[in-house]
Amino acid sequence: MSEEEQKTILKVRDLSVEFQVRGKTLKAIHHVSLDLHDGETLAIVGESGSGKSVLTKTFTGMLEQNGHVSGGTIEYNGQMLTDLKNDKQWVKIRGKEIATVFQDPMTSLDPIHTIGSQISEVIVKHQGKSKSEAKKMAIELMGRTGIPDAAERYGDYPFEYSGGMRQRIVIAIALACHPKILICDEPTTALDVTTQAQILDLIRDLKEEYHFSIIFITHDLGVVASIADRIAVMYSGRLIEVGTVDEIFYDPRHPYTWSLLSSLPQLATKDTNLYSIPGTPPSLYSEIKGDAFAPRDPYALKVDFEREPPLFKITDTHYARTWLLDPRAPKIEKPEIIQNLHERIEKQMESDFMKRAETEGEVNAS
Repeated sequence: MSEEEQKTILKVRDLSVEFQVRGKTLKAIHHVSLDLHDGETLAIVGESGSGKSVLTKTFTGMLEQNGHVSGGTIEYNGQMLTDLKNDKQWVKIRGKEIATVFQDPMTSLDPIHTIGSQISEVIVKHQGKSKSEAKKMAIELMGRTGIPDAAERYGDYPFEYSGGMRQRIVIAIALACHPKILICDEPTTALDVTTQAQILDLIRDLKEEYHFSIIFITHDLGVVASIADRIAVMYSGRLIEVGTVDEIFYDPRHPYTWSLLSSLPQLATKDTNLYSIPGTPPSLYSEIKGDAFAPRDPYALKVDFEREPPLFKITDTHYARTWLLDPRAPKIEKPEIIQNLHERIEKQMESDFMKRAETEGEVNAS
């Protein structure tokens, strides 16, 4: 990895987040420390409610009014974001430096304004361009994000676009600010498989063209296999494993990561049911003793119910929070279903590629 790629532009240290809900304290994030390097794509994965979106909302000051950072720091390019107190202070960061693409594009687009005007407005606001310059740049961005006949479609309204095209426009709006970091919060969940693959390809190509870093939030490890450089796995508001894509996919160490990988759709066959993780995540209102995943973990040790494990170092880039990495722990192999994961995923990716090629061929032929 080059020196430029190694430069850390976002440093999260010992971050905790709490919400006040009906007189109770909900602890959403517990002592998370994480780095984002310049030019990399970092995927944050975990089930719904694991804290992925809450964590990244703290990077743009978008926590709900009943939430607050209760401890720790967030530093962006030398600036302490946890010192910012109001929207007026955040306006120089939000959108301009760190932009977000959300799951449902219709919540990000104004239904009564044209697509083009919404992109132009952002360019005028954040880049100080004239209306004519902004329109020209907006049309160019529409073309770059894969909107055909962009000049003709500049005056269209959101309802005239498909879900995939609306998501492309939301990406264009985010890029109109020229951000250094793009947060993609489940950007492909509502899309069909083919459109999902197109959006992932688009994000990857735009990253290379515009030279920004990406934080990609998803509950599906399979989605990030082809786009991420590193993966951070979250559970119950805690960071429980982090490593390169190869380390997480082919040498995972936390039983929760094993479970996520075991439930990949690519592993399902006609003769077997798709694996699902038993039980439910713990209540965020309750004080958790030991490893938060222990009640759902078939490999849990007695100590898992008594003491929270530290973050064990496996390599310079790979860490996991599990007592199984303690030298005194019994040696336990990862589940058989994910032991030849590399071969299975490669076969599935090849099959998906052939299916997409056939579908596109049929469309072009018609």
